[in-house]
Amino acid sequence: MKVHFIAIGGSAMHNLAIALQKKDYIVTGSDDQIFEPAKSNLARYNLLPKKIGWDENKITPDIDAVILGMHAREDNIELIKARELNLKIFSYPEYIYEQSKDKIRVVIGGSHGKTTITSMIIHVLNYHKINFDYMVGAQIDGFDTMVSLTKKAKYIIIEGDEYLSSTLDKRPKFHLYKPHIAVVSGIAWDHINVFPTFENYIEQFKIFASLIEPSGSFIYNEEDTELQSIAKELRHDIKKHAYTTHPYEIIDNITYLTNNNNVPLEIFGDHNLQNISAAKLVCKQLSISDKQFYDAISSFKGASKRLQLINKNDKTSVFLDFAHSPSKLKATIDAVKKQFPNRKLIACLELHTFSSLKKEFMVQYDGTMKNADKAFIYFNYDTIDHKNLKKFSKKYVAKCFGGNNIKVISDPKFFLKKLLSINWDNKNLLLMSSGNFSGIDFLEFSNKIINKS
Repeated sequence: MKVHFIAIGGSAMHNLAIALQKKDYIVTGSDDQIFEPAKSNLARYNLLPKKIGWDENKITPDIDAVILGMHAREDNIELIKARELNLKIFSYPEYIYEQSKDKIRVVIGGSHGKTTITSMIIHVLNYHKINFDYMVGAQIDGFDTMVSLTKKAKYIIIEGDEYLSSTLDKRPKFHLYKPHIAVVSGIAWDHINVFPTFENYIEQFKIFASLIEPSGSFIYNEEDTELQSIAKELRHDIKKHAYTTHPYEIIDNITYLTNNNNVPLEIFGDHNLQNISAAKLVCKQLSISDKQFYDAISSFKGASKRLQLINKNDKTSVFLDFAHSPSKLKATIDAVKKQFPNRKLIACLELHTFSSLKKEFMVQYDGTMKNADKAFIYFNYDTIDHKNLKKFSKKYVAKCFGGNNIKVISDPKFFLKKLLSINWDNKNLLLMSSGNFSGIDFLEFSNKIINKS
């Protein structure tokens, strides 16, 4: 099989390219920009394009499949050539489905927690040496790539993103996977550039649930009222499994699962305790016993940028999280405060996504950072210009978030200087963004913070 990737540098795209090469496919690709870690990963497998940019000469009649990334536009010269040649064109979720038609598909969706739940299931299966395929949206310890596709695996564990599939396919990605076992962790309005109303956003999850294979399973967070409604409307052949936050206690800044044997965890926070309950139900469907699950989950360290501990000493811990939606932002701050009740929390949010930078949406953040002892909100006017959005003032941001603990900054150098001026003795730092605060080296910066405490 010969496969060509248009926009090979994407996070999921480059991992899928590597997975197919491991399956002995002939893989080529193009992109107009490739950043780390995709650049190094592709180079390691000799898949990095020799030249950056699009080249219609790469599109030849002998290509069996063209995989189109979300980054590529409809006027892309390679896409135009592929259509002229009537080549088979897939979005990457379509191609994941093509590769997993004969497998039991477990698909994890939700506005938050889907990466972590997927990672937990992968960790447990790997711990017990069970053969499986997967597609996950973050790097996990012990795995070279974020996608694995083999001929022998019975199961595939898929993170189901609700964002659009490609420039040609406006369906949400998770509508294409047709799960045998579906999980939804919760629904909180996001991607407002695509789903302009909350009702429209909820509808995507109703459709996802309706696409479960006959006699399949729907695993859902019973603490979410929207999911309660969706569960009531499911087809009669679908088996429903509700979950809630796993019982726990915190002793000396360590969270323990309270069951027959108290199980210490490397992770913490109510969202993670909900994620554990979801992962446990999935694993039970895959014939993993409760004991096997608890034995494995104790060593789970989390997925990249999901309340990830990047540095610590006896007085200070530095955490990195992907949080950007209002509900996730609040939950992440509350989790760190609850885990470390005797330390002050400095919480920093970068407004980076389309939704978070949308002036009309910003009122949704009211009160979300009130539990931090000090809150910094950072944004870059260049990002606003790049997304072609209306500009707003720092004063407007502070008003939307509310509270007297807020400091809004738009200068990256001043932002770092302000953080480094703090006495970090007995304080934790929480950095939250889907970006990188205009180029912070998180490990290097966290070392500076730790050395000041």
